[in-house]
Amino acid sequence: MSHPKARAGRPPASQCPAPPELILAAALRMFADKGYEGASVAALNRKLGVSHNLVHQRFGSKEMLWYATVDWAFGDMAARLLPELDDVEGGPLEQMRRIIRRFVIVHAERPEVLRLITVEGIADSPRLDHLYEHHVAPLLAALTAPLQRLIDEGVIAPIPVRTLHFLVAHGAAAPFSMPALARRIGPGDPASAEAVAEHADVVADLILSGLRSRTEAAHRA
Repeated sequence: MSHPKARAGRPPASQCPAPPELILAAALRMFADKGYEGASVAALNRKLGVSHNLVHQRFGSKEMLWYATVDWAFGDMAARLLPELDDVEGGPLEQMRRIIRRFVIVHAERPEVLRLITVEGIADSPRLDHLYEHHVAPLLAALTAPLQRLIDEGVIAPIPVRTLHFLVAHGAAAPFSMPALARRIGPGDPASAEAVAEHADVVADLILSGLRSRTEAAHRA
């Protein structure tokens, strides 16, 4: 008795073990676009083309998936940003210029992070506590350390870290988290390599010029 031949093509979803990075990248987009409450693990499984319980088996719950996603995304960002602290050529102000420029470029490569922070930053929650205490605060402290040293030494006029953070993170990086609006405001694709590089240069130059101007004004006063 002959047996029917297996059909060629994609194997059943239950036999498709999606790599963790693929799951987490898709989860990041989901949480950024839908928010935590609007996110659906079942929908994520369907989008990934895997079995209906694969994500649950890997992460245990939507809440645990959220924490794993945030830790993965910020770990990746820190790995891209923190090496800038090793380059001290040109002094602390030029180092800040490079840090700001790199910050903008990294957010252009992963715009979902800023959208997720924007959603979670609206109201207090245990998720925001985790996001801030484990990722935002440590990364911000490290990246602004060169600037803080200059302020402490009286080399430049003080600037609130909160002001600088929102200018760069939620101002300079906004074209990448809101691409549809950015395309309407200016010509071309804001996410193209050329546009991102130009935007990052302009932002870094403007911030650096502003810091220098504030310092000169403080010295004249």
